[in-house]
Amino acid sequence: MSNLLALGPLVGSALFVVLAAVFVAASGMVRYIGNNRVAVVEKLWSRRGSIAGGLIALKEEAGFQPDVLRGGLHFFFPFQYRLHVQSLVTIPQGRIGYVFARDGAPLEADQTLATHPTGVDFQDARKFLEAGGQKGPQRKILREGAYAINLAQFVVVTKDRTFALSLERSEADLLEQMAEIIEERGGFEPVVIKDADDQIGVITVHDGPGLPAGELIAPLVGADPDDPATFHNSFQEAGKFLAAGGRKGRQLQVLVEGTYYINRLFATVERINKTVVEVGQVGVVVSYTGALGADTSGEGYRHGELVANGERGVWRDPLLPGKYAFNTYAGRVTMVPTTNFILKWETMAVGSHKFDENLAEVSLITRDAFEPTLPVSVVVHIDYRKAPLVIQRFGDIKKLVEQTLDPMVSAYFKNIGQTRTLIELLQDRSAIQGQSSEEMKAKFGLYNLELQEVLIGTPRPAASGDDQIEKILTQLRQRQIADEQIGTYERQKFAAQKERELREAEALAKQQTAITESQLSIQVQQNAGKASLARSEQEAQQRRTLAKAEADATRLLGEGEAGKVVALARAEAEKVTKVGLATAEAIASQVEASGGARYQLARQVAERFAEALETSGVDVVPKVSITGAGGEGGANGGVMQALLTLLMSEKLGLAVDATDQRVVEAVEG
Repeated sequence: MSNLLALGPLVGSALFVVLAAVFVAASGMVRYIGNNRVAVVEKLWSRRGSIAGGLIALKEEAGFQPDVLRGGLHFFFPFQYRLHVQSLVTIPQGRIGYVFARDGAPLEADQTLATHPTGVDFQDARKFLEAGGQKGPQRKILREGAYAINLAQFVVVTKDRTFALSLERSEADLLEQMAEIIEERGGFEPVVIKDADDQIGVITVHDGPGLPAGELIAPLVGADPDDPATFHNSFQEAGKFLAAGGRKGRQLQVLVEGTYYINRLFATVERINKTVVEVGQVGVVVSYTGALGADTSGEGYRHGELVANGERGVWRDPLLPGKYAFNTYAGRVTMVPTTNFILKWETMAVGSHKFDENLAEVSLITRDAFEPTLPVSVVVHIDYRKAPLVIQRFGDIKKLVEQTLDPMVSAYFKNIGQTRTLIELLQDRSAIQGQSSEEMKAKFGLYNLELQEVLIGTPRPAASGDDQIEKILTQLRQRQIADEQIGTYERQKFAAQKERELREAEALAKQQTAITESQLSIQVQQNAGKASLARSEQEAQQRRTLAKAEADATRLLGEGEAGKVVALARAEAEKVTKVGLATAEAIASQVEASGGARYQLARQVAERFAEALETSGVDVVPKVSITGAGGEGGANGGVMQALLTLLMSEKLGLAVDATDQRVVEAVEG
């Protein structure tokens, strides 16, 4: 019994301690909060009563208090406070957290997201509310890190979980819907645009004032980094974007390579490809936005407005080859080839640019009533400086081809076809090409195009199964074959002739040694003859020289002798003259003494005859007498006869005539 009495004070003390501990725990007088947690304080009663409106008690009213408790021991008045211990809000690296405010000023009619007070952090709920922070989804987002946030005032939605002090089921449904929208937009991760993707991001803002009537694209604002109040750093600071005058809708400014932490409830991002202008092309820009500029195409050009770059309309300067972060919602870039391209009027033949995919062969009617189709190809070049004029006038190259060039080229060749027969079309293709190239250059020039060349194919039948053209081609081929055969025969003839010459050459080659030896022998003999001739000519020259010298000497001697002879002749002549005169006088005396000239002549004949007989020893009477056919005797007979005749003439007293002369000649002979 005494032992029990001794233990009484101890039991009482322990019971007191237990009761005290239960009281403290039940009253909430002392609370411990871990360092990785926060506690939202809910005031159960207050002498100031309950809050008049809202959720957070800023004036120590009963309700959720704006300030949170961090790690450690905290002491409270018994039964006045309730603590809601929550974990810290943790945002992983490379993720984004979205904040929803349960209390604050209401949103304006044109607001989608709540304005965040300048210089206020979500970890200070009191300051947020006192600065006029608005309730609802916030424009400001949370980046990587751990945050001690009052989860009674704010709800933080992340990819993995939602940080919130659960209040009621309807709110949970709202937050879940909000998380789904963010997930669909990929909003829990930043926007990452890689250079290798060759893409840009087109921004559509869902908050702020709307665009003016007639505008499609929101203009560029807040792009000056030197103005920190409005520089929104590529839509990453929604408040500054709106402060700069930004408007909701699709934006002119785009995102290029980089990482962007953008609130996807504020702005969504659409990825589009960069505008790539390849080498051999230029990009003509038709802008849908910008200021209305002055037309720079000139007074004589009435096909639309050509404006300076950045203004609304067709830009005067095209985009040269390269990559451009061009917002294709703000304008259209039409690629215009600056290299030569071919337009083919031919079915199933399409060029690489596909400008001619709707073109077909030109239907013709020839002068001789054939109806072929003619494939035509045209090589065209566009000066890059004139490319904007072409787009300004026609919209794009394909419309130019189909609405202008196609009917123009077709009409031209239809006219050509009517002036020629089908065979002439086939045979005059080269001439038609040259003519069309020259004549159509001016026509193409009217549309700021440079025609390089016109190419014409072979006419084809308009309908399948029509073989009239083939028949004509067959006839032309047969003519050509005949012409080729003629040429072949001529060449064969020529070849035969050449073969004969070859055979002769081969035979000549075989005898070449003998021919060479004979030619050398001839040449040696010729050389010897030339040498002999040269010696003869030299000797003749010497002889001529000696003969000339001798002739000169002889001439001189002759001239002396001649003088001598002349002198002697003169003396002899004088002598003969004198002797003759004396003789004549003697003869005359003899004639007179003989009885006259006749008797003197007979005497002389007889004397001469006697001398002749004496000298020659001829018989006076021939031993043999031969008489000719005419009855005349030989020579002896003749002389004798002549002599007798002379004697008879003298006896008869006849005149002496020619017979006498023959007698004299016979006697002298």
